[in-house]
Amino acid sequence: MERVPPKPTLPGARLHAAVRLLSMTLLLSCMLGSASAQESLPPSVEAQIAPGIQALKSGDLDTAEKVFSEAQQRGIKHPLIFHNLGVIAEQRGNHQEAVARFRQAILLQPDYGPTRLLLGSSLLALGKNEAATRELKRAVTLMPDQLEAHLQLAKAYEATGNWIGAVQELQKSVDLAPQNAEYSYQLGKALSKLSGWSYQQIARLKPDSARLHQALGQEYVVQERYDRALTAFQQAARSDPKLPEIHLAMALILLELKRFDDAVAEIDLELKLVPESKAAAEAKAKIVAAKSGSAP
Repeated sequence: MERVPPKPTLPGARLHAAVRLLSMTLLLSCMLGSASAQESLPPSVEAQIAPGIQALKSGDLDTAEKVFSEAQQRGIKHPLIFHNLGVIAEQRGNHQEAVARFRQAILLQPDYGPTRLLLGSSLLALGKNEAATRELKRAVTLMPDQLEAHLQLAKAYEATGNWIGAVQELQKSVDLAPQNAEYSYQLGKALSKLSGWSYQQIARLKPDSARLHQALGQEYVVQERYDRALTAFQQAARSDPKLPEIHLAMALILLELKRFDDAVAEIDLELKLVPESKAAAEAKAKIVAAKSGSAP
């Protein structure tokens, strides 16, 4: 079956770049926001690592790394130190080291959501998708209102082919930021993937399913290939003669092809199946009007 891809609002390359920039901006914001968290820091320790936090916020990774590494060498073991060293490694693209640092932080503070989030992000960058999914699910549990946690978990689900999970996380992202059109676009794309996956499952379990033929017919309608669409819907009707919407679809196609008598016959079959159908009643009125208008 030939598919016509949806037309994005931006050209493919620009859209990909925009998505990547948006994701990186959100993740960097999460990094810097979590870097300043100083839970249970003794005043003496806070004073020693404060310059490192400020350097990290300003983007001076070398100075920040020096401050945190020196604190570690002096025997200071605090999750914030390991977390921030992980942030530095991740910003440099050294995800192996970032994973090691974040895991050191988690040993000291297992329920700190930002560390779980960034650990999952680095694991995802390394292609360790199952491990990333586990960490990101924990991050979402710990931070249910953190947008970036849902976006990263959606990416992990996509990487593992879990389109149901991806749709759920992207729907949550849309709920958290309803004004952001990009998240709605990503949700729509994931829904399309989920639809394709669902039909593959139907084809595997029941190749002659009426729903499968119906889906094929709908695809042909979108492509305006009405003869093929009609054939697909006829196959669906043969597979399940009592399935609603099939005869309605054929009636509308026949109306488009100006085969009015055939269209009336199909819409009457639909109304026998679902006499209360408002859509079928409206379609019949439209067919009858079109037939009357075409009479000599």
